[in-house]
Amino acid sequence: MALPVLLLLLFITIPFSESKLSMEYYKKTCPDLESIVRDTVTVKQMANPTTAAGTLRLFFHDCMVEGCDASILISSNHINIAERDADINQSLSGDALEVVARAKTALELTCPGIVSCSDILALATRNLVTMVGGPFYKVRLGRKDGKVSQASRVEANLIRSNRTMEDIINYFAVKGFTIEEMVALSGGHTIGFSHCKEFADRIFNYNRTTPTDPEMYPNFAEGLKKTCTNYQTNTAMSAFNDVITPGKFDNMYYLNLKRGLGLLSSDHALVKDPRTRPFVDLYAADQAAFFKAFAHAMEKLAHQGVKTGRKGEVRHRCDAFNFIQS
Repeated sequence: MALPVLLLLLFITIPFSESKLSMEYYKKTCPDLESIVRDTVTVKQMANPTTAAGTLRLFFHDCMVEGCDASILISSNHINIAERDADINQSLSGDALEVVARAKTALELTCPGIVSCSDILALATRNLVTMVGGPFYKVRLGRKDGKVSQASRVEANLIRSNRTMEDIINYFAVKGFTIEEMVALSGGHTIGFSHCKEFADRIFNYNRTTPTDPEMYPNFAEGLKKTCTNYQTNTAMSAFNDVITPGKFDNMYYLNLKRGLGLLSSDHALVKDPRTRPFVDLYAADQAAFFKAFAHAMEKLAHQGVKTGRKGEVRHRCDAFNFIQS
């Protein structure tokens, strides 16, 4: 009786959709999947070094709204405004969208109609993170692509960087993440950049008497002011999230926070709040601990709202549903 009881307990504790994912899902139907995705992202990252950061952000924005179902990849049309056209998604990386599309095209030539866009995005994200120095983590496969992508569903499911730490902690808790996992996922800011409008209040309009956040390192703040002088007319103006090693996935992000070099208000809040500060200190002192925590959190994120079976589809193109919505 012990074995059946154990199996029953395992079935109960593992979410149904997650239990259907497998490391060997495409072993027979598309054995070259991993090498095709790896080759595609390598070429793209070498040509456009910001692809890794852009794809990591794209993956997060996908998984947190409708689950990891590639709904973020859908293009809007005359009857539907899709997720990627929501205000908070306007700055998503074109290189990230393109690398997924390229991988899908290559896979359709080799094993047509087999590999979902959501699995491609999950694999591409892991490979790119690893390529720029981050940890390797397992990506279980078998996701189906979502059949819904609506801009109206985005705002309530993504958190803005100017929200309080209390709001951010509660947001992640609702999504099933602990404070430690939230701080680890925030470490993704060790690569990539943010547009000036995301942190302009910290350098130009902090409060009525002090235009610049006094806890920001002075030289850093002055440099940002010069970079973002015309941010209101040139909305593309941006700055690296990690000013020291912007293209390398490491623990420098946490070291920067302790030096007053955090870019976003949500970044800086991590080092101020007593609930998050211990994890900032830990990851700043121990990169291996950060990598372990980040890998765990990314594996968990990759199972967020996964769709399997008839709940999804395998799209022919990543930017369009296989059916016509009415």
